[in-house]
Parts: sequence; structure tokens; C-alpha cells
Amino acid sequence: MDDQGEREYRTAELARAAGITVRTLRFYRERKLLPPPRREGRIAWYDHHHLARLRTITALLERGHTLGGITELMNAFEEGQDVGSLLGVTPTEETPVRLSPEELADAFAGEVTTENFAEALKLGYLATDGDEIVHISRRLLDVSVALIREGVPLAAVLEAGSRVRVHAEALASLFLDTMATHAPGADLDRLRPLAKSVVEAELSLAMDRHLAALREPGAKQGE
Repeated sequence: MDDQGEREYRTAELARAAGITVRTLRFYRERKLLPPPRREGRIAWYDHHHLARLRTITALLERGHTLGGITELMNAFEEGQDVGSLLGVTPTEETPVRLSPEELADAFAGEVTTENFAEALKLGYLATDGDEIVHISRRLLDVSVALIREGVPLAAVLEAGSRVRVHAEALASLFLDTMATHAPGADLDRLRPLAKSVVEAELSLAMDRHLAALREPGAKQGE
């Protein structure tokens, strides 16, 4: 036991708890899929983080990921910004979602590549918190999952999200600049729903125009 009373495992105990052989555990260690154990003389002690990692590896292998791909994902996972950085500005309307790596893989239906994971980290959609991944917004996560189920690749979803982010930042700045110029001292939190209503209405009208154009005879999708 460690000082916090958390369970620690010797090599054979950890392998048994994870449902793998000692040989497999050592192979994962050689591939650097596991962080180093705590050593006490010649005895290696592992903890619940190691067990969680082994279960994640097993789950990802069952979902068709290769060991090479899992190694890259684990490296990206460890290098990602932590949840404190992601939530530096606490969302007032969005609900963060905690996921295990295998839950993330399930949600994105095999689209969790190293490149996509790194891009999601870069955009600030994802962050790490111990053995978990945190997505910044339940709504954005649900939309991403729905688009992927419609056949849109995750890479395309992330690219679209990046472009939307640029326009959203510009719209937020426009609203705040307008209020600062014409209504200084106004309660911006109280007026925030007005900005959202304008954006939602304009987007709805724009979608109406584009969909109507697509329905015109001879129209080509994407024009």
C-alpha cells in the first residue's frame, strides 16, 4: 500500500488484475506503453494508473487499433494540455464531459487517430485529467458524434470546427465592440442572449437560402 492507502501491485498481481500475462505486461513496458513503476529495491510496484492504462490498451486493441497506433495515442495523451489549462476560462453554458480513452474511441467510431487526437487537443476541445479525457462541451461532442454517424470524417468535423471558431470569435468581438461603443456600462451577461439570438436567426436564414438554392433545377451541391 502507498501512503494514500491506494492499492499497489507487483508485476504478477497487476497482470492478473488486467487479465493479461506477465510476458505481455513486460512487452508493453518495453514498448513504453506503460509509465515506469515505483521501485523498492528490486521490486517493481504498480498502481491504479497502470491498471487503467492496461485496460485501455486491451479495449483499444479489441476495437481494432494497432499497438503502434496505441503508442502514438498514449504519447499524444500524455503530451496534451491538462484540464486546468483547458478550463482556464470556466464555461458558463457548456457542460464538460469526462471520458476514458476507450469511451472516446467508441464515440468516434474508430476515427480517433493520432492526427485527429492532436488536432482536437490543439483546438482545445480535449484535455487530459489523470487517466481520463475531458471534452469541453457536451453539445459539441454530441454534434461531432452525430456528424460522424452521418458519414462525415472526424478530420473534416475538426476542420469545420476550426473555421467556425474563427467566425464565432469575430462575432463575439463584434457584439462586445458594438455594446462598448453604444451602450458602455451595460450588463453584458444579461445581454448575452441577444447576441446568441441574432447569430441563431441569421444562421437559420442563411441555411434557408442555401437549401433553397440547392433545390433549384440544375443546382449542384456545394455551389
